[in-house]
Amino acid sequence: MRKKPIPIAKPIISRDVRKAVNKVLRSGNLTQGPEVAAFEREFSQFVNERECVAVNSGTSALHLALLSLGIGTGDEVIIPSFTFAATANSVALTGAKPVFVDIDIKTYNMDPNLIENAITPSTKAIQVVHLYGLPADMTKIVEIAKRHNLLIIEDAAQAHNAAINGQPAGTFGDAAAFSFYPTKNMTSGEGGMIVFKDKDAARLARLYRNQGMEKRYQNEIVGFNLRMTDIHAAIGRTQLKHLSKWSRKRQDNAMTLSCQLQNVVTPFTPAGFSHVFHQYTIRVPKNRDAFADSLSQAGIGNSVYYPTQVHKLPSFNSPIFLPQTQLATETVLSLPVHPSLSKQELRRVSNSVNSLVGQL
Repeated sequence: MRKKPIPIAKPIISRDVRKAVNKVLRSGNLTQGPEVAAFEREFSQFVNERECVAVNSGTSALHLALLSLGIGTGDEVIIPSFTFAATANSVALTGAKPVFVDIDIKTYNMDPNLIENAITPSTKAIQVVHLYGLPADMTKIVEIAKRHNLLIIEDAAQAHNAAINGQPAGTFGDAAAFSFYPTKNMTSGEGGMIVFKDKDAARLARLYRNQGMEKRYQNEIVGFNLRMTDIHAAIGRTQLKHLSKWSRKRQDNAMTLSCQLQNVVTPFTPAGFSHVFHQYTIRVPKNRDAFADSLSQAGIGNSVYYPTQVHKLPSFNSPIFLPQTQLATETVLSLPVHPSLSKQELRRVSNSVNSLVGQL
């Protein structure tokens, strides 16, 4: 009998989510309203009471964070190339230029030792990505930013509840962006949250998301329609209540996998860092794509995050060579780690990996 496939991700849509959505539907107030405001207040508790602004996606969160901090034409923003394209797109959409640096292959995050070589007189900010749920080395990055008077934007799309020595991801820089896409550690169906250090920047983001106005028909600036709906906020509020429990389950699942897997490079977590394992990402020494196909045939969900260096995309087409980024794109593979996995499913994942990797 063929075993049921194990998905790479599995959003948890519980009864309380349905109840919260139905409450909004019955109210008739479907667009941005009291649920959005409540979601912002409640999310603020996870990020040391910083200002929070809810928007319609993680990409919008990044874009408006940059705009609200004054990033624009003529500026340069240092970013990693080993990430999703939205990290670079958000910079380019402001008119600024993304400047790509290599990663530390152990953490998959931006290598802070390479940042200063990328700084020019046009550099305005560093946009850090906390990839796979592991915070970047913010101690070093904050020191560099202070030394060169640069802004810091944290792309925390995958880092809900992650931390360094107890300080939450999203609270180290001037702004941060979280995503609530359905595969993230918590979801609002679709949506994003911007976290700000400065109240004036937060107010500007609120203007940008709503056609440039706080009060109806009193448009102060040219803005967008990037609002979150109360329906999505109701989902997010309910999911947020479970985030800490789900984070612990992801960490437990990751520990189990790391203890069981053989002959692959398992995730690394530096001392003092809290990794929340949005993805559990291994490195396969050779024939990664064939290995991934074999896992899929065995019913083990998997995916490559990310198969393409962003600076090599046609939209950026940079000639630079980033050796660690290239190595990562050729060898990484993410396995199921979501909270819904049973012990039997985890054992099945590790047994399949160990069996197939021996055949490479």
